[in-house]
Amino acid sequence: MLLSPNAMGRGLRYGLTATTALIAVFLLLPILFIVLLSFGSSQWLVFPPPGWTFKWYGQFFSNAQWMDSALVSLKVAMLTTLCALAIGLPSAFALVRGKFPGRELLYALFTLPMIVPLVIIAVAVYALFLKLGYTGTLFAFVVSHVIVALPFTIISIINSLKLFDQSIEDAAVICGATRLQAIVKVTFPAIRPGLVSGGLFAFLVSWDEVVLSVMMASPGLQTLPVKMWTTLRQDLTPVIAVASTLLIALSLLVMIIAAIARRRAEAKG
Repeated sequence: MLLSPNAMGRGLRYGLTATTALIAVFLLLPILFIVLLSFGSSQWLVFPPPGWTFKWYGQFFSNAQWMDSALVSLKVAMLTTLCALAIGLPSAFALVRGKFPGRELLYALFTLPMIVPLVIIAVAVYALFLKLGYTGTLFAFVVSHVIVALPFTIISIINSLKLFDQSIEDAAVICGATRLQAIVKVTFPAIRPGLVSGGLFAFLVSWDEVVLSVMMASPGLQTLPVKMWTTLRQDLTPVIAVASTLLIALSLLVMIIAAIARRRAEAKG
């Protein structure tokens, strides 16, 4: 039985509050450091910054290579999201409603990228695309990112499908709708929160991905994390902190938009 806050002793409440605060500080402190470093006046990554300036942001947005990398990241993340949803939606339906041998095995295969070390997946995908001659292409980026993003999308949609009362869909069929019309007009709106969450996970997995991107990159095609990695090996410029801050900012923005959209969908439901 879970204890309510009123049932806890004062010492236990204070202890849990202090523990939660320490964990929050531990998780947020690196983010705070990198944001502050992006405004530092030193030409190196020095903390605490000796002064404050916006010039590193100016250098980032005026540099064609950094901007190209950011646009590539955005393009790959959007394509990965669309592909993950296009594959994940029918896969989730098959895994939840399908009655066929090996369904549990298929589910395990879909979730395997969450268990296998990412570097192993990266080496395997790189070897395959190297053989096919697709390394350093947008296609290679999207396919490799879909592999690691798809499990999160499928699990999110499956959870929504399991919570959905299928009798509502059956009622729509009884009232004269075809099964496809019932799914599109009744089921899809009901599982919209799962679709939003699945798309969000896919976008963020792709947007922040490094290991696979390093393997798939070429001198003419790099995502923002790859550009950060290659620059970090040559120079400790604060522009890297600017890129990190922008990565974090867009991730937070996507999460906020998704949360608002999900709340509105639940309110309408």
